[in-house]
Amino acid sequence: MAAVRALVASRLAAASAFTSLSPGGRTPSQRAALHLSVPRPAARVALVLSGCGVYDGTEIHEASAILVHLSRGGAEVQIFAPDVPQMHVIDHTKGQPSEGESRNVLTESARIARGKITDLANLSAANHDAAIFPGGFGAAKNLLCCIAPVLAAKVLRGIEVTVGHEQEEGGKWPYAGTAEAIKALGAKHCVKEVVEAHVDQKNKVVTTPAFMCETALHYIHDGIGAMVRKVLELTGK
Repeated sequence: MAAVRALVASRLAAASAFTSLSPGGRTPSQRAALHLSVPRPAARVALVLSGCGVYDGTEIHEASAILVHLSRGGAEVQIFAPDVPQMHVIDHTKGQPSEGESRNVLTESARIARGKITDLANLSAANHDAAIFPGGFGAAKNLLCCIAPVLAAKVLRGIEVTVGHEQEEGGKWPYAGTAEAIKALGAKHCVKEVVEAHVDQKNKVVTTPAFMCETALHYIHDGIGAMVRKVLELTGK
């Protein structure tokens, strides 16, 4: 699953129009055309990872989908992860802990970031318009002991989030019980389909079910795309 909290963004003030000819001799209409051609500033988004691999780190498909949609939306992305040991290492072929093995969250996350990554301790809200937290069990094990939407519910009381449906429905929603954990924290759970995203306008938080649903990968990719578009809309850029 993936969750996001959009941080406070400042907007650039529009420049005043000149009323006289410049030394270059441009008319007011020409100068206006030049002014309008200035590109809008890109949204600055922090992507926070928690390792590499669904069972002990970040869900790789979710992180990749987020990066694709942020790229398509023209965002400037900086990737972060905490420089701490993983809770444990899971052998993904067996789904079991690897005894005697230790890995670093920052080092593992760098695999997804292709080496371009920064220690989470250096993340400053003032430098970003939004932060996105992909899912994966690493969000629970290596960040704040919560899966991504629960993390948001734990930090912001009364927040609205989604993890999809509230019933397993024959195994389609195997983690549906998470909705009750969200409610227990005083948050509101909103039922959504996997291709949808929920926007909490008051708290500027956007969530989508992603891999909380057992479905085809392209539906999860579409839901993450819906989330990213809503995040970029909230930044106003």
